[in-house]
Amino acid sequence: MAQALRPNTAGSLFATDGKPHPLQDTLMAVTFVLGLLSFITSFFHSLHLLTSWTGLVALLTGVYGQWISVTTRQRFGLILGLGAAGVGFLIGMAHGGLFGGVIS
Repeated sequence: MAQALRPNTAGSLFATDGKPHPLQDTLMAVTFVLGLLSFITSFFHSLHLLTSWTGLVALLTGVYGQWISVTTRQRFGLILGLGAAGVGFLIGMAHGGLFGGVIS
Protein backbone atom coordinates (compact mmCIF):
# COMPACT_ATOMS: atom_id res chain seq x y z
CA MET A 1 0.00 0.00 0.00
CA ALA A 2 2.74 2.45 -0.94
CA GLN A 3 0.21 4.54 -2.87
CA ALA A 4 -1.62 5.29 0.37
CA LEU A 5 1.40 7.17 1.66
CA ARG A 6 1.97 9.34 -1.41
CA PRO A 7 -0.69 11.05 -3.51
CA ASN A 8 -0.77 10.17 -7.20
CA THR A 9 0.29 13.30 -9.09
CA ALA A 10 1.37 11.56 -12.29
CA GLY A 11 -1.84 12.49 -14.09
CA SER A 12 -2.12 15.98 -12.65
CA LEU A 13 -1.80 18.97 -14.95
CA PHE A 14 0.31 20.75 -12.36
CA ALA A 15 2.52 17.76 -11.58
CA THR A 16 5.93 18.57 -10.26
CA ASP A 17 9.02 16.52 -9.53
CA GLY A 18 9.26 17.82 -5.96
CA LYS A 19 12.46 19.77 -6.58
CA PRO A 20 12.82 23.55 -6.60
CA HIS A 21 13.36 25.22 -9.98
CA PRO A 22 13.73 28.94 -9.22
CA LEU A 23 15.00 30.01 -12.66
CA GLN A 24 12.29 28.18 -14.55
CA ASP A 25 9.57 29.42 -12.19
CA THR A 26 10.82 33.00 -12.52
CA LEU A 27 10.85 32.79 -16.32
CA MET A 28 7.33 31.37 -16.23
CA ALA A 29 6.07 34.20 -14.01
CA VAL A 30 7.79 36.92 -16.08
CA THR A 31 6.45 35.47 -19.32
CA PHE A 32 2.93 35.20 -17.96
CA VAL A 33 2.83 38.70 -16.45
CA LEU A 34 4.39 40.42 -19.47
CA GLY A 35 2.22 38.42 -21.86
CA LEU A 36 -0.91 39.39 -19.95
CA LEU A 37 0.20 43.04 -19.87
CA SER A 38 0.86 42.96 -23.60
CA PHE A 39 -2.52 41.39 -24.30
CA ILE A 40 -4.44 43.87 -22.14
CA THR A 41 -2.66 46.95 -23.50
CA SER A 42 -3.26 45.77 -27.07
CA PHE A 43 -6.86 46.97 -26.71
CA PHE A 44 -5.62 50.58 -26.58
CA HIS A 45 -4.28 51.89 -29.89
CA SER A 46 -2.10 54.59 -28.32
CA LEU A 47 -0.18 52.07 -26.17
CA HIS A 48 1.35 50.23 -29.12
CA LEU A 49 4.92 50.87 -27.93
CA LEU A 50 4.25 49.28 -24.54
CA THR A 51 2.26 46.47 -26.16
CA SER A 52 4.85 45.55 -28.76
CA TRP A 53 7.88 45.77 -26.46
CA THR A 54 6.33 43.80 -23.59
CA GLY A 55 5.10 41.23 -26.11
CA LEU A 56 8.56 40.88 -27.62
CA VAL A 57 10.28 40.50 -24.24
CA ALA A 58 7.66 37.99 -23.10
CA LEU A 59 8.13 35.97 -26.30
CA LEU A 60 11.90 35.87 -25.81
CA THR A 61 11.72 34.88 -22.14
CA GLY A 62 8.99 32.35 -22.89
CA VAL A 63 10.97 30.64 -25.63
CA TYR A 64 14.01 30.36 -23.38
CA GLY A 65 11.79 29.16 -20.55
CA GLN A 66 10.33 26.45 -22.76
CA TRP A 67 13.82 25.38 -23.72
CA ILE A 68 14.91 24.83 -20.10
CA SER A 69 11.56 23.92 -18.51
CA VAL A 70 11.40 20.76 -16.45
CA THR A 71 7.80 20.20 -15.36
CA THR A 72 4.38 20.21 -16.99
CA ARG A 73 3.30 23.06 -14.70
CA GLN A 74 6.05 25.29 -16.04
CA ARG A 75 5.26 24.44 -19.65
CA PHE A 76 1.56 25.10 -19.12
CA GLY A 77 2.18 28.56 -17.65
CA LEU A 78 4.69 29.37 -20.36
CA ILE A 79 2.27 28.42 -23.14
CA LEU A 80 -0.44 30.66 -21.67
CA GLY A 81 2.02 33.56 -21.42
CA LEU A 82 3.40 32.94 -24.91
CA GLY A 83 -0.07 32.90 -26.42
CA ALA A 84 -1.06 36.18 -24.78
CA ALA A 85 2.31 37.73 -25.69
CA GLY A 86 2.01 36.64 -29.31
CA VAL A 87 -1.43 38.16 -29.70
CA GLY A 88 -0.37 41.36 -27.95
CA PHE A 89 2.86 41.65 -29.92
CA LEU A 90 1.15 41.21 -33.29
CA ILE A 91 -1.62 43.69 -32.49
CA GLY A 92 0.99 46.15 -31.20
CA MET A 93 2.93 45.75 -34.44
CA ALA A 94 -0.24 46.37 -36.44
CA HIS A 95 -0.94 49.55 -34.46
CA GLY A 96 2.47 51.11 -35.02
CA GLY A 97 5.22 48.70 -34.11
CA LEU A 98 8.25 48.89 -31.89
CA PHE A 99 9.36 52.36 -32.98
CA GLY A 100 6.17 53.78 -34.54
CA GLY A 101 6.14 57.55 -34.23
CA VAL A 102 9.40 57.69 -32.27
CA ILE A 103 11.80 57.00 -35.14
CA SER A 104 10.61 58.23 -38.52
